[in-house]
Amino acid sequence: MGVVTKRSLMTFFSDGASHYSHRVRIVLAEKGVTVDVVDTDPDNIPEEITELNPYNNLPTLVDRELVLFEPNIMMEYLDERFPHPPLLPVYPVARAQSRLMIFRIERDWCALADTILRDSGSAAADAARKELRESLLATAAIFAEKPFFMSDEFTIVDCVVAPLLWRLPKMGIELNDKQAKPILKYMDRIFARESFKASLSEQESDMRG
Repeated sequence: MGVVTKRSLMTFFSDGASHYSHRVRIVLAEKGVTVDVVDTDPDNIPEEITELNPYNNLPTLVDRELVLFEPNIMMEYLDERFPHPPLLPVYPVARAQSRLMIFRIERDWCALADTILRDSGSAAADAARKELRESLLATAAIFAEKPFFMSDEFTIVDCVVAPLLWRLPKMGIELNDKQAKPILKYMDRIFARESFKASLSEQESDMRG
């Protein structure tokens, strides 16, 4: 592993089109962290990342001598390093439930989204698109229970869900059913947050015009 280049600011090497990078940018914006966000082409990884990150991938977060290259670890690190506002519950049981919910979202929704975004136009993408839409609609009632995803407060789970929902048009998924109203209302609340607006990359802004 190479020597971390000393920087005066925390640096976040971000893929402006990736929902994994986006979730970390939402946390950074929620916390109001002073950070140098470097929009990086995933097909042209700079040498600095190659020297620091053994997996040579994005996102990569550099904070002084610390280098992180897994987005969920980044989010929890930022929540602990900048405790206000808190994005994870205080109590161990609730924290474990939040982590488990993120795990399920990644298994049930993120994997499908990755297939759609990676293989758009393929039979596998078409099947994943149908499955993701049906899965979202099947859980629509959850979005109606509380202002945020299974919570009265904005949490780290919302930071994972919101980037996926923002990409629905890009994935060719329309939620225009009456059944989808709770999801659409949730999206309106989240997308109107100043932190969410601040988190958007140029590519992400273009996804919804």
